[in-house]
Parts: sequence; structure tokens; C-alpha cells
Amino acid sequence: MPRFWQRAMKEFMTSTYVQRIFGRSPFGPIQKHMEMCYECATLVEPLLQAVNADDWTEVVRLQEEIVRSENEADDLKTEIRSRLPRGFFLPVSRPDLLDLLTRQDRIANRAKGIAGLVLGRRMSFPLQMTDMLGEFVAECIKACELARQVVSELDELLDTGFRGQETGRVRTMVHQIDATERRCDEMEIDLRTMLFGLEGELSAVNVMFMYRVIEWIGDLANHAERVGHRLDQLLAS
Repeated sequence: MPRFWQRAMKEFMTSTYVQRIFGRSPFGPIQKHMEMCYECATLVEPLLQAVNADDWTEVVRLQEEIVRSENEADDLKTEIRSRLPRGFFLPVSRPDLLDLLTRQDRIANRAKGIAGLVLGRRMSFPLQMTDMLGEFVAECIKACELARQVVSELDELLDTGFRGQETGRVRTMVHQIDATERRCDEMEIDLRTMLFGLEGELSAVNVMFMYRVIEWIGDLANHAERVGHRLDQLLAS
């Protein structure tokens, strides 16, 4: 992007109207939304640890915290959608930013779904699966953390006009998300295989919902990967 366009953009961003709605960055609310979605995902890990410890008081507390955080993320999403101006002077389009917002939102939604299902059925996994499940959850949350880091780079991308060395750095981070998501897929297969071997010892209904929880945990990484891919598409546009 030519220097005079960068200067014009910065001058535009210092206008009173824009600062009042978006602060110093047009991406600030979107980054804040991603932080909130990531927070929802991180709470899945201690929630499942509380399930393993049979501490249902803590499970209830964490489920309520996830719901509260997801609701706050929804409120911010609605605010962004209603206030993001049409024709905003940015190197990316309004529909692209709104699509990124939707992909972020799915992380929080899935975390809320996991917590609700686990609590609603008072689920617990077989002891043999505890360690592998914990590693799986941690890896899926790592993918969400990487997606959060990528979204946090939006300001730097704006400063460089979505060009230059910063784009290469962001693309490297997107590749890291992809690699992490692939590891999550492999771990999910291993968990499903282990659960298949234990089906005879468990209630058929419980097994069905265990498979669903495993799938939904994997979705955290899938949605994180889609956030990364959306950023990569913005760089290519």
C-alpha cells in the first residue's frame, strides 16, 4: 500500500467518531471477541478435570462461567455487526470481517455446547481414557490459542497494508494451526478407537454421547483452523 494511503488511513482512524466506536484500531473489537471465544475454550479443560474428580459443584460453576462468557461474546458480536460501518476505509471488506467474526464465534458456541452436554448428562469418561482425553483437550485449546495469536496480528497487518514480511509471519502461524489441527485429528481417532474397545462395558446411550463430546472437542481445533484460513484468505485477496 502506498505511503500516502497509509497516512490517510491513520488520519481517518484518529477521527473522533471512529475512536469512539472502535478505539485506536478498527480491529480492536474483533480481537476482543476472539479473546472472549478463546477464554470459553480454555474453560473446557478445567471443566473436564472437575468431571474426572467427581466435583460437580465445580463443574456447575465452570459451565455457568462458560455460558456467561459466551453470552458476552454474543453481545459483542452483535455490537460489532451493528456498528461496523459500511464502506469502512480498510484494505479488507466489511463482509470479510463479519465472516471472520462468525468463525470466531463458533469456538465459543462449541465450548458452551460441550459444557452443557457434559453437565446435563453428568457425563464421565472411563478411567482408561482420562489421560488421553486430557492431552486431546489441551491440544485443541492450543489450536485456539494459535488462532487468537493470529487475530492479534491484525493491527500489524493494517500498518503494513496487508503486505510485506508481516504477512509471511502470519502465514507461518496459520501453518502452525493447520499442523496442530492435524494432530488433534489423529488424537481424536485414537480416542474413538479406545472408546470402541470399551463399548461392551458401558451403556450404549452413554457411549453415543461420549463420541459426541469427543467430536465437539475436536471441533474447537477445527473452528480455530477455519479462523486461520480466513485470515490467510484475507492476505491473498
